[in-house]
Amino acid sequence: MIEDKNQQRTPLSELGEFKLIEHLTQHFKITQETTIKGIGDDAAIIDIKDKQIVVSTDLLVEGVHFDLSYVPLKHLGYKAMMVNISDICAMNAKATQVTVSIAVSNRFPLEALEELYAGISTASKLYNIDVIGGDTTSSTSGLIISITAIGEVNANDVVLRSGAKPNDLIVVSGDIGGAYMGLQVLEREKEVFKVNPNSQPDLSMYTYIVERQLKPEARKDIVDLLQQLNVKPTSMIDISDGLSSEIIHLCKQSNVGCDLYENKIPLDPQVISTCEEFNIDSTTIALNGGEDYELLMTISQDDFPKIKGNPNLTVVGYITEKDRGMHLVTRGETKIPIIAKGWNALGENIE
Repeated sequence: MIEDKNQQRTPLSELGEFKLIEHLTQHFKITQETTIKGIGDDAAIIDIKDKQIVVSTDLLVEGVHFDLSYVPLKHLGYKAMMVNISDICAMNAKATQVTVSIAVSNRFPLEALEELYAGISTASKLYNIDVIGGDTTSSTSGLIISITAIGEVNANDVVLRSGAKPNDLIVVSGDIGGAYMGLQVLEREKEVFKVNPNSQPDLSMYTYIVERQLKPEARKDIVDLLQQLNVKPTSMIDISDGLSSEIIHLCKQSNVGCDLYENKIPLDPQVISTCEEFNIDSTTIALNGGEDYELLMTISQDDFPKIKGNPNLTVVGYITEKDRGMHLVTRGETKIPIIAKGWNALGENIE
């Protein structure tokens, strides 16, 4: 957390908007066949032929969605990409292009934006996505990043939030709760740093959960896996705001209820141990933490044999009739109504 005070700092005013865009985007190469024209004209051109386009946009604002006192700019660029790619994956689609727009204050030199774009570039290469445009402007309140992701999907492969049916199984990819607990560790170390700026945090005990917060991965691999298993979910959503919020979205959109089993929720051992250290209930964190970017889906019971035993997928409950409500079934077999207490961009959030 100790900053190198001797870093080179090139004022953005030396370049101007167009030279800045040219400088930051010079390393982006076109790899998708559907990209006809990328950066360099008034608009990009995409030819998607016989497929359907899916589009998603997310906005990340300094002081609301990220804290640069412990979030490296390269990680921020990477994470900003993942946030949007994850939304495309949740449609059972393949992300192919993105546009990147930033608003930046004059406290950021060129070298800082190079780090941000290095993270964006790394993500675009790993996920084979073309960066085809965007915008830059000034800001009086720090850094703002807006990314629009574009994807493609065959019409009969699209998965919406509204297709869940009673008796469908509720399935979660990976494990959840790690990103929120990683954030708690980073926030704690920030407070220690405020008291003693010479202190260096020892994060060796928290490597997994800190990475889940700073460098999440969109689950493109799960979309590929489902295709290989010949499983098409009946509904799907990514877990960005917490499991409780997302299952409520699915149930409301599908006009159904659900029973979610506490003892089935997948938790990494590091999440459990860190929750004990912070004296926080791990189930509460799994339900309300958010930012895991795993996929929550429902599948037909007929498809259960295809996913049974797969380490990437966990059945955590099942869909019920709407009039039975939405419930968490505790380890003691008590039913508790599910309430969304996760991230709310326009309101208060879990503490």
